[in-house]
Amino acid sequence: MLGMAWPTQKSAGMCSRLESQKTHLKSICLQYHMYLLLNSHFFFLLKNKTGLTIFFLCAYIPKTEADHCKWTEVLKDLEQIKTSEDIDVSLYTANTDEDKECQEPIMRCFFLEMNVILHECNIKNCSKTQDVYNILKNGNASFKNELSSTTSKKCKECEEYEEKSFTEFIQNFVKVIQKECK
Repeated sequence: MLGMAWPTQKSAGMCSRLESQKTHLKSICLQYHMYLLLNSHFFFLLKNKTGLTIFFLCAYIPKTEADHCKWTEVLKDLEQIKTSEDIDVSLYTANTDEDKECQEPIMRCFFLEMNVILHECNIKNCSKTQDVYNILKNGNASFKNELSSTTSKKCKECEEYEEKSFTEFIQNFVKVIQKECK
């Protein structure tokens, strides 16, 4: 007789914590529960036509989930902080019309400057500190998935860009992310 795999209390708690985080990794919980369902009922599902249909639909869901932009949560948080009056800093701001091959260094530059904003928020105890922290957390999670060591020599270093106001920085950051999501 086949044993059935049910999620343990510990794994259910892990998923609820993951679901409360604002990252693109939330789909792991959905995939995990599909895995448990398929693992426990796999042979039963393959015995009939309905089961096969469910199996193929479940196999397709992770593919469609992966097609969305990984920067969506960052964009949402940028919209939250762009009107903040607590943040008054000048930041190195990359141009939105840089070469496509410089896209990764540009994104890294924006996230480095977000560390400056977080530091400023911690000093001033600003109201948007959690949103800034979420941007950094989600950005770091996205960069862990794609580390590229090949950077063109024509790409600028972060400090080579002009310093601009917080408002201009956020506007350019949003444009760069929207360009990345196309």
